[in-house]
Amino acid sequence: HTIRNLALALVGEVGELCECFQWKGEVSDGLVGWSRTDRVHLGQELSDVLLYLLRLADKAQIDLPQAALDKLSLNAAKYPAKLVKGSSKKYNEY
Repeated sequence: HTIRNLALALVGEVGELCECFQWKGEVSDGLVGWSRTDRVHLGQELSDVLLYLLRLADKAQIDLPQAALDKLSLNAAKYPAKLVKGSSKKYNEY
């Protein structure tokens, strides 16, 4: 698989993941009221997304755990909790 094809396949899998929530309205933490079948299906779709994401990162030679840590640090600096908590302002507005 090429990097481009993996990225496009990932988008398709995210679409399938979203279908798990279609017509359900808001979903509470813990998936209260979901059947075992629906939970298993959600787990399968999440796994598909994860597997494509990991393969894409591998093919692109991106250290995904490090990239995630770097992004968390960047976000912490860009969106300091004491300034943004409870606000919907854009990062350049505070």
